[in-house]
Amino acid sequence: MKESDAYPHLLKRIWLEKLFSERMCRHFNEDFGLTTRVARFHNVYGPLGTYDGGREKAPAAICRKVIEGELYGKKEIVIWGDGHQTRSFMYIDDCIKGILDIMYSNIEEPINLGSAEMVSINQLVDYVEEIAKHKLERKYDPDAPKGVRGRNSENTLIRKYLDWEPSIH
Repeated sequence: MKESDAYPHLLKRIWLEKLFSERMCRHFNEDFGLTTRVARFHNVYGPLGTYDGGREKAPAAICRKVIEGELYGKKEIVIWGDGHQTRSFMYIDDCIKGILDIMYSNIEEPINLGSAEMVSINQLVDYVEEIAKHKLERKYDPDAPKGVRGRNSENTLIRKYLDWEPSIH
């Protein structure tokens, strides 16, 4: 998703909150000379991220489900939706590097900070099962929340300004 594509999503509360914050940063800069930077994060994950409770990111949820399968002898994994929905995931180390680079730059507009690589939920399960060496039967729950069909970070601007983009998979 490109930075300029954010405004059609105004009907969603979370997008409205984010865009309002971005506008406030811009106005603090214009009205009071306060330098601000805005990075739009895309699915940050890492070792201290939420692991359970329903608010975790897909990598943590999938890891937990595969580990539980191995530890407790479960034979199947429940996947929300059909497993073909895609996301991009950014490891926390890339996020921190990106934040620092953006903060010390002259970038004045909101900029995406995320991976451009799209990974389906089925691919994510494949990766985790391969690492764990534990295969589970997949059961799909089409009625569970699944979010948008696909989204990743469009990184033209970050490559232009910083000659860099997140790369850890």
